[in-house]
Amino acid sequence: MKKRKGIILAGGTGSRLFPITRVVSKQLLPVYDKPMIYYPLSVLMLAGIREILIITTPHDEKDFKTLLGDGTQWGIEITYKVQAKPEGLAQAFILAEEFLDGHPSCLILGDNLFYGKQVMDALEEAMSHNEGGYVFGYHTTEPEQYGVVEFDKNGKVLSIEEKPENPKSRYAVPGLYFFDERAPAFAKGLTPSKRGELEIADLITCYLKEESLKVALFGRGTAWLDTGTPDGMAHATQFVQVIQQRQGLKIACPEEIAFEAEWISRADLEQSADNYAKTEYGKYLLAILAEADAVV
Repeated sequence: MKKRKGIILAGGTGSRLFPITRVVSKQLLPVYDKPMIYYPLSVLMLAGIREILIITTPHDEKDFKTLLGDGTQWGIEITYKVQAKPEGLAQAFILAEEFLDGHPSCLILGDNLFYGKQVMDALEEAMSHNEGGYVFGYHTTEPEQYGVVEFDKNGKVLSIEEKPENPKSRYAVPGLYFFDERAPAFAKGLTPSKRGELEIADLITCYLKEESLKVALFGRGTAWLDTGTPDGMAHATQFVQVIQQRQGLKIACPEEIAFEAEWISRADLEQSADNYAKTEYGKYLLAILAEADAVV
């Protein structure tokens, strides 16, 4: 069984956030106390994925490398691929074909934030599906902004439609997609939409047509936030702030995830804490060390 590899799509122009993103990638902007890209990166790490490709723009590649490096500090492998021109979400699989090298994949959008116990359960279930496609449905008040899942009265998936004017349900498809090794081939066979893009909905439909698509629904209590707009960033910042201050636990802390997974040693975590000395983030890492020592 081939291990699954991860892709974070962090390209595009960030036009929904202009003028903020005229000079910086939106995925490098802060969502409360961490760069936006930490949130999707942490989802992949929580899923147990350790080989990750960051797809970004020629302008932003250097900054991402400065921030994330090669992932060694978290016990993972991060590589980079430049997207010269954004031509749809499904293009990510064409760009990632060499990186994937016949492996199943998980694509997550660089401006999506997921939180909740059900997310962890969903990741575990999705990772066990090595054949076909596995995506999610999330009940939302604005389904027309996303891909939309249509169901029959028995819950069978009938269609996936990208940003429809008249949505056939209120279930949007969040930016988290699991596919088998055929995703790049399916993506290369797609025809650009009227928007001139290779739509992720069309790629998902390839799996639907051959009856190898699973759509799992996120229920109440699961947070999915699109941070790609000013309101979205503000809502996400408030959400993370409230949860963290209430619980005293950080959302999307790669060092903590890596340490608990035993991908890095105590010395590695201590070094990371030293790198952030005198900051709240550094203090949090030191607290993790202290708790680990107390257990021992």
